Amino acid sequence: MREYETTIIVQPEISEEGTQAIFSRLDGLLESGGATRLMCEDWGKRKLAYEIKKFQKGHYYTLMYLDDGKVVADIERALRLDESVLRFLTIMADEDVTDIEARKADAAEKEVEQAKRAAERAAREAEEAAARREAEEAAAREAAERGESESAENEAEAEAPATEEGDEPETAAAPTSEADAPESAAWAARIEVTQ
Repeated sequence: MREYETTIIVQPEISEEGTQAIFSRLDGLLESGGATRLMCEDWGKRKLAYEIKKFQKGHYYTLMYLDDGKVVADIERALRLDESVLRFLTIMADEDVTDIEARKADAAEKEVEQAKRAAERAAREAEEAAARREAEEAAAREAAERGESESAENEAEAEAPATEEGDEPETAAAPTSEADAPESAAWAARIEVTQ
């Protein structure tokens, strides 16, 4: 028996149910072909080296299985016909697997580890999302508090007596220099006349 690895890049928008449908179809092909499925490794969404079908990112999976080589063509045909698959590549990982049961056990252990990592990653992402949400709420509260203080200042300015254009100030400013003195005297005289 030989071990094969088929790496598959799926469109990033495909839901979890959609990818499960793809892999259940592939599992059916492996079973009908007499191959032994070892594991399916989820590498997550990654940026593509170049754009494929107008997609910048893709969801990467690696399907590992044991077979004598007959089922590879069926797997590749199914992937070629599926529109949600952007690219795929099959390689022979090991030319001669003698202890099939040991390889199955090793794959099962790796699958358990992968499930633990996925759970940890999901928990970490949830914590990060909660922290981002909390920071956004704090920023919104600060903005609201600043808005309230600014509105209070605006209200205070609005309550101050408003002067119309052309109104004269009621007090004359003290002259700041000798050149301003005659002008200030004229203002003082105008104020006395109007009162």
